[in-house]
Amino acid sequence: MIVVVGESLIDIVMDAGKPKEFVGGGPLNIAVGLARLDQSALLITQTGHDDHADLIFEYLHDNEVAVVASPTTSGRTNTAKATLDGNGVADYDFDLEWTLPHQELPRCDVLHVGSLGTVLEPGRASVLDLVDQAWGRDVVVSFDPNLRAQFLGSPEQAWRDIEAIGERATVIKMSSDDVDLVHPGANPADIARALLEGERTEMVVITHGPDGAFAYLDGGLEVHAPAPSIRLVDTVGAGDSFMSAMLAILMDKEALTSYGPGLPSTAAGVREVISGAATAAAITCSRPGADPPWRKDLPRHWPA
Repeated sequence: MIVVVGESLIDIVMDAGKPKEFVGGGPLNIAVGLARLDQSALLITQTGHDDHADLIFEYLHDNEVAVVASPTTSGRTNTAKATLDGNGVADYDFDLEWTLPHQELPRCDVLHVGSLGTVLEPGRASVLDLVDQAWGRDVVVSFDPNLRAQFLGSPEQAWRDIEAIGERATVIKMSSDDVDLVHPGANPADIARALLEGERTEMVVITHGPDGAFAYLDGGLEVHAPAPSIRLVDTVGAGDSFMSAMLAILMDKEALTSYGPGLPSTAAGVREVISGAATAAAITCSRPGADPPWRKDLPRHWPA
């Protein structure tokens, strides 16, 4: 089982001036993406006591995602107003609270953390504690910062926060936009290599939107996979679909379990992982909102 911890919310997408509501939040999207790819997923999150919370619980139930939800102090469920530009790229305005109390990590193969849950206090402390629990039990940690500029302090502090979690994560994914927020103008490959110095870090993947993804592995292996050509609708949830698909592929290969063979060590093996993840992200970009693919939506021999 994969435990995902972080925010759940309602994406309010402004389309031609009219609001459309979608269940979302990066960690929730990843948990749903995992379940749609036949992986057992549990989401640890927060919701309010309102109609939006009912929508979230119904959506998680329909997607067979187990959930542990603590209440927000305000009673409101978090929201993110997403405004799309002419290229379908979303800009977000959040109304969000993250006060997650202490949690006990359930038995699992992987703990995935990221997005606003690893940034916002006081809930960030509970996420860091879960990472510590995973560390103590030799549970694999995966990490996707999924940064939002409006929630960052200085770039220097943001980078220190990433390093604090990254050094305990086996798999890390960042986007080139994430890199530019914490190290403006830096070469993403250099940032990936810096993260690989973490004690348990074995693979760092940097996504570059339409330019595909690059994977960097402990030992010096570097692999690129192009992004599939699609008819773009919007980019909402694309990075989350990439992350969930990458984890699902690695779980299918037993690469993240204590009894498995470990991460792929050849260029072909790594390319299959990130290419398969890019295919899932492309499908999400071809339809509105954060709507990750089901296994049946993917090519017959996916991820090959």
